[in-house]
Amino acid sequence: MAAAIDPARVIADLRELERLTGNERGAQRVCWTDGWLEAREFLRAGLAELELEAEIDEAGNLWARLEAADPDATALVLGSHLDSVPDGGWLDGALGVMTALGVVRAHAASNGPPPRPLVLVDWADEEGARFGRSLFGSSAFAGTLDPGAVRDLTDADGRGLAAVLADHGVDVDRAPDCGRRREELGAYLELHIEQGPRMEARGLRAAAVTGCAGVERVRFSFFGQASHAGTTPMDMRRDAGLAAAAAALTIERIPTVEGGVATTGELRLRPGIPTAVAGEATLTVDLRHPDAGALQRMLDSARAAADTAAEERRLGVSEDPVWRIEPIPFDPALVGLAREACAAVAGEPAELESGALHDAAEVARVLPAAMMFCPSIGGISHAREENTDEADLAVAIAAFGALADRVLTA
Repeated sequence: MAAAIDPARVIADLRELERLTGNERGAQRVCWTDGWLEAREFLRAGLAELELEAEIDEAGNLWARLEAADPDATALVLGSHLDSVPDGGWLDGALGVMTALGVVRAHAASNGPPPRPLVLVDWADEEGARFGRSLFGSSAFAGTLDPGAVRDLTDADGRGLAAVLADHGVDVDRAPDCGRRREELGAYLELHIEQGPRMEARGLRAAAVTGCAGVERVRFSFFGQASHAGTTPMDMRRDAGLAAAAAALTIERIPTVEGGVATTGELRLRPGIPTAVAGEATLTVDLRHPDAGALQRMLDSARAAADTAAEERRLGVSEDPVWRIEPIPFDPALVGLAREACAAVAGEPAELESGALHDAAEVARVLPAAMMFCPSIGGISHAREENTDEADLAVAIAAFGALADRVLTA
């Protein structure tokens, strides 16, 4: 039986969460901090109104379950993440969690239990803002988290990840044990803001997401010779900084051939002073594409750009992998149901791929999964200016509720 979600209540919850955990700079819900804990207390209070208890698993993920007429049926999981980047937006992640609560609330208030159990999840540390490791909780659930690779990460204050998580009751070595829940779960759905400008440009209010782009993130290190800025002739310089800059400009043009996007968002120079030629430079490159073959060609082109830039300036160059994830397609049947829900509620069976990563990408490795997007004004996210028109929010929330009903009865 369909249960009508109340978009106005979901939006009111999001506004209250913003009031509780934000300030003039934006959302302050970085994972493993007091702001994040306060957000979770707000979620717990909403669940308590439905007489549901929250449970924290071995990786710090929060779960709550609404039972069905057949408690042995595999559950439908709905969720996203409450944590934010520093000075982040009010909707990123939180929209999916509060909408999941809205769906659970609607079914809890209906005349009978849902056909399948409904499970809400708030994934821990999707953003990776404090320690640099994104998708922590969902990757632990999916079995791709290597505790040894993250145990010694530190935050900006030098505090270790293992110690901080232990303060929150999480043993890093046991985090992958949370995957034991997989056998009782049947599918996963997530609502998120697009975080880009495409939906707004097309006038879309809700869209099915076909999958998440793959990522290749590498760091190129250039080795030249530091020397005096005033006494080293221009034709005798081995400037690592200029080599890195030349490589960055070439890498920027790679998407004109392959599509996708290429970002050179971090450049560090040594000694990094105005009066010296840079003897060393590190350039971090982030490449994204929904097609694995094209993504590999982009990486090959980036390597060639680094090699050429180094050779032209008589430098050495090395490459260190930072992180990678292959393109993750979502379940075709669920994507089809998402298109149907968009058509029924928003008037168009729209779909697009996601250039950003989401918890759904990890979950899709082990469960049928799909996402739905709503538009972002100006394409802005990860900033206090992040916003979506409330009328568009209401349409997307209603469409997601319709999608959940379709999956529950499929």
